[in-house]
Amino acid sequence: MIPKIRSFISNLSISSISDYRLEKLQILIDSISNQIKLQEPIRLNFICTHNSRRSQLAQIWAQTMASYFNWNIESYSGGVEVTEFNEFAISALKRAGFYIEVNGTDNPHYFVHFSKSLPPLEMFSKIYDDPFNCTENFIAVMTCSDADTNCPVILGTKKRVSLTYMDPKNFDGTDQQDQKYDETCLKIATELYYVFSKLASEQ
Repeated sequence: MIPKIRSFISNLSISSISDYRLEKLQILIDSISNQIKLQEPIRLNFICTHNSRRSQLAQIWAQTMASYFNWNIESYSGGVEVTEFNEFAISALKRAGFYIEVNGTDNPHYFVHFSKSLPPLEMFSKIYDDPFNCTENFIAVMTCSDADTNCPVILGTKKRVSLTYMDPKNFDGTDQQDQKYDETCLKIATELYYVFSKLASEQ
């Protein structure tokens, strides 16, 4: 793993997670644990409206934390509309230590490296059921309240989990922009660290 990311992870504090969020996270932990008990693949699809910020951050951190704790999972993300991976979210990931390459200009594809030995994650905005993603037997993790409300049915799911986050888009163009994107990145990283650490402790 890239040393700066490993250092970022080592400084995470799960004590910052509220009891309310711990209850939400336990639903995800139980859903993944059930897949493990059934000896079925662990597939997570993080879904928000535009697949530009929160769902992308969650996909990347889930795959990173799975690698950190030596779990074999498939992590995806998607939206109900297509835009593009937001530049401010990308900058927050870079500040956390990820190395990111870009290809294309119209809904560009970003190649996100968290390890020198593993292939990068290919990230771009897409519909949640895009052929690039898994389309069946996955856990749908809803990362924004709008998508959670407006998508009552997600086809192909084994389980649906509501794990919504504040949208840092609300601070675009303000003097708090970088701070809020970093806070969102940190919160998602911390919570997914907790999820995979609990799974590790159960084995």
